[in-house]
Amino acid sequence: MRPTLTGLLVCALVLSGASALAHADPAPLPLVSLTTIPDGWSQRTDLRPVLQVFADGRAVHMPDAVSKDRKPETAPEQVTGKVAAEVISAALEEINALAETDFGMPAGDNRGTQIIDLMPDDPTEEAHLVIYSPGASDGLNPEQKAARKRFTDLYKKLVDAFKS
Repeated sequence: MRPTLTGLLVCALVLSGASALAHADPAPLPLVSLTTIPDGWSQRTDLRPVLQVFADGRAVHMPDAVSKDRKPETAPEQVTGKVAAEVISAALEEINALAETDFGMPAGDNRGTQIIDLMPDDPTEEAHLVIYSPGASDGLNPEQKAARKRFTDLYKKLVDAFKS
């Protein structure tokens, strides 16, 4: 009888523990994520965001996420820190202002990509800004060039605002 009760107790503990894990809150998603895909990295499967900013200002910066020296099997360095609330607020306004903007597609081969993802709790408010060949401008009109500059300035402002 004792082995049966012990077995039942172990099963109850295991099942209740599994249930508690199944109902645990998932890790929060970043509010804003900045990703750079360098030219020639289309086949790499280890791409990571350069910066992830959470709604409360917490942030994770991966300074070597796009380093050519980092081997694919090596995870990028992660530095935790913060981004000021006023920077986040201004960035959200700029991301929403750029959400429907035509950034154009420069002439020539693809030379990388930069992405700014806005992922608020309400999925209908998501925005995904994508710049193909960020260093190129051949074949773009003045409005597209101006939009790309705004994108680049925003990307840089967020990365520069990170404080560890």
